[in-house]
Amino acid sequence: MKASFKEIFRNLPALETERLRLRKLSLRDATDIYEYASSPEVSEHVSWEYHRDISDSVRFLRTIVQQYESGLPSPWGIVLKNERKLIGTIGFHTYSPENFYGEIGYALSNRYWNNGYMTEAFKEVLRFGFEVLKLNRIEATCKPMNIRSERVMIKCGLKFEGLLRQRLFTKNSFHDLKIFSILKSEYFKL
Repeated sequence: MKASFKEIFRNLPALETERLRLRKLSLRDATDIYEYASSPEVSEHVSWEYHRDISDSVRFLRTIVQQYESGLPSPWGIVLKNERKLIGTIGFHTYSPENFYGEIGYALSNRYWNNGYMTEAFKEVLRFGFEVLKLNRIEATCKPMNIRSERVMIKCGLKFEGLLRQRLFTKNSFHDLKIFSILKSEYFKL
């Protein structure tokens, strides 16, 4: 696995759930990315600033495409099957094959909040992490006020571990993060 993880991320496979398709992003996704990333409400609890114009979304996508080409951990686009519309991203932004762990990050258009889409996508990425990447531990973090994100992690079986004080510096200030995790042994008991 250690020798081939770059190949997995370089050729990130599409994943399917009942309502969603998780696939590699491309520059063609700029309009859909901009549609949700331009919302200050969506960017409130993440590390990135809201996209002020579509060129911000194009820059983001160019970075992701370069990460794919380099075999680095990168997100999938979350596409609604019935609408064929990209509504968010999810993926491993940290991956350590030596330590058998990864960290998942995600964002979703506020037009699609409270429909269970992120929980559905998160469960599929957990499956991929434990079954394909052979991870032993998967974690995710959120700001303390991000109750929606916290609910997703709990619904997916992650357990709260604690508060990482001033762990993130973004938007000109330090932010605490809640950390949640799930172990392979716990995942296969769900």
